[in-house]
Amino acid sequence: GFRRTWLPLLVLGGSLFGAAGAYFMQWYAMGLWYPLNVGGRPLNSWPLFIPITFELAVLVGGLTAALGMLALNRLPMPYHPLFNVPRFARATQDRFFLAVDARDPRFDRAGTAELLHGLGAAEVSEVAR
Repeated sequence: GFRRTWLPLLVLGGSLFGAAGAYFMQWYAMGLWYPLNVGGRPLNSWPLFIPITFELAVLVGGLTAALGMLALNRLPMPYHPLFNVPRFARATQDRFFLAVDARDPRFDRAGTAELLHGLGAAEVSEVAR
């Protein structure tokens, strides 16, 4: 089955951080740094801050999703042990390449090789990690 991922929590945290940062930035600018009374409203009028707060929450959440996905998938991966298999170079030209992970407790090395040969595998190789 699929494992649970931390990505939704990372995106939620990034969005909340972006919203809080945007709100603080506007509050600081309008209330302390450059107070400008517009229409007799208070300097920290939160309804005026909603659009920018929302937009920065979406922006930071999206960036967190993209970077978090790359980090959790361990990308970019400049090296993998499968790259050492001699026939791996043909995987992107005219062949298919199937990798079976041996960390599964129910993995049977001989049974898997026999099954793959029975299905017409051209070659079955073991790759050291």
